[in-house]
Amino acid sequence: MTIPSKAPRLVLASASPRRLDLLRQIGIVPDAVDPADLDEAPLRDELPPQHALRLAAEKASCVAARHPDSWILAADTVVACGRRILPKAEREEEARRCLSLLSGRRHRVLGGIVLLVPEADGEGHRRIDRLVRTDVTFKVLDRTETDAYIASGEWKGKAGGYAIQGRAAALVRWIGGSYSNVVGLSLHEVAGMLHGAGFPSPASPER
Repeated sequence: MTIPSKAPRLVLASASPRRLDLLRQIGIVPDAVDPADLDEAPLRDELPPQHALRLAAEKASCVAARHPDSWILAADTVVACGRRILPKAEREEEARRCLSLLSGRRHRVLGGIVLLVPEADGEGHRRIDRLVRTDVTFKVLDRTETDAYIASGEWKGKAGGYAIQGRAAALVRWIGGSYSNVVGLSLHEVAGMLHGAGFPSPASPER
């Protein structure tokens, strides 16, 4: 008689409800959500791609210490204009500066994704990471459009001061690459990483 192996446990190392909703969209429901509390300020001379991957890796590592036998999925989203990393806007003046900088320009949304897979011998995790880039171009914004978006409040806590899944969709003239990456997590990459590492598919009876 063959004893079925225990189904792996997936922990999402993120407080973002958007990432949880995205995973559920493709049938992946984490067994736990355990965000990491980190200082997300860029390091001196740190470039946007390095920043996105470093934060994702640090989040994963922090949470893995609390869940040594679980699969850990962590991500970070960075909005960048050239070498400049835009903040997660918390104040109106921050959001206005972001929108002014993005108006009529192309920018990059960089998604750092890290998956930690428990080693078979129970000693530590194996790391798999990806960096996803999406290019986004905003229309030229006039004062009325900026004021209306600020009044919506959708910008609060969002990288670059906007949420593409909301009213900001009307401000986007062109997008090249993964849409879900701009929302918060590239579903194509995550699904491929999990499948490639041997995680059961959502339809599998092990899940």
